[in-house]
Amino acid sequence: MEDALRPLTVIGGSVVLTLLIGWATDLLLRKADERHHETPLWGLLRRARVPYQLVLCSALLRGSYDRAELLQEHRGGIGRTLTLVLIGSAAWLAVRIAAAVVETSYSRYASSRAQRDPARVRRVRTQVELIMRVVTAVVIVVAAASMLLTFPAMRAAGASLLASAGILGIVAGVAAQSTLSNMFAGLQIAFGDMVRIGDTVVVNGEWGTVDEITLTFLTVRTWDERRITMPVSYFTSNPFENWSRGTPQMTGTVFWHLDHSAPLEAMRDKLRDILRTCPAWDGRACNVQITDTTPTTVQVRALVTAKDADDIWTVRVAVREQMLRWLCEEHPYALPRVNTGEAVPSRDGAAGDGHGDRAVPVAGPDGTRTGLDASRAGRG
Repeated sequence: MEDALRPLTVIGGSVVLTLLIGWATDLLLRKADERHHETPLWGLLRRARVPYQLVLCSALLRGSYDRAELLQEHRGGIGRTLTLVLIGSAAWLAVRIAAAVVETSYSRYASSRAQRDPARVRRVRTQVELIMRVVTAVVIVVAAASMLLTFPAMRAAGASLLASAGILGIVAGVAAQSTLSNMFAGLQIAFGDMVRIGDTVVVNGEWGTVDEITLTFLTVRTWDERRITMPVSYFTSNPFENWSRGTPQMTGTVFWHLDHSAPLEAMRDKLRDILRTCPAWDGRACNVQITDTTPTTVQVRALVTAKDADDIWTVRVAVREQMLRWLCEEHPYALPRVNTGEAVPSRDGAAGDGHGDRAVPVAGPDGTRTGLDASRAGRG
């Protein structure tokens, strides 16, 4: 009877104690979160309650399983399993705690700088996310190495692995050259302030917003909700447009091809009326000018401004549409026209061009005028 109750007591006591400690810790974190609304730290730490309870339970079982006197022939395997679970849950807990601390620090920084320097906030956000990915990778590697070292065979192989580390490093470096270049490019982007999460960029003719940056790839969300994923090394070796670099304010243009009689002064007044009713216009500048001419049309350019790339697109579309509608309704003569002339048929019934094939009076040998056409008169 005692042999059956002892393992149940050890295992049950460890589970119950884990649940009690976990419940008490979660209660304290909940009260701290309710008391301090200005920081999200306590609420973020509550997300780590599962790995926290795993650490507690595995640690308690690891320290007391040998007293249970259950499955004595498998004691070594049970102990190694509990050790692996303890290492894995500890790594999970460390990642969650680090994420909570980093996210809290970023939230405080963003709340104090969001209005004054949004570009700086996006830069810090990019750096924070890349740092968290590096920390997570380091923790996973350390945890995996610790798990492997719990096996005696791995300890024996450690000396030979370290002895050949130089050759393996060279081979791995050559084999993973593109991966390593992308990783270093990701660090360069994060700390070189080349591009940040939330920046508006133009890459390969595609306009979009940087949605995600990792150590190896970067994702751009286009205006039509597509996602373009490319290696981060592209941004360190190729030119690209970053419309959010410095100030996000934008200047846009709208072009029309109109007749030479287009009413420019009236168009300037109409442009001001359109922009007054457009909330996306920031009021910095507006103008209408002729930028080019052709034998049949003139190129008219409207210059408008907005606070960012999204608003400049809205302003350009509104100006182009409303101005064209106004010209069609109020000044239709200003639209491009194609000048045509009536063709005059020649004597043989073919249509002439109105000049070379036109019938003209020609003097005959006796001084009288005949109706020969110009082409025949020229040929004699």
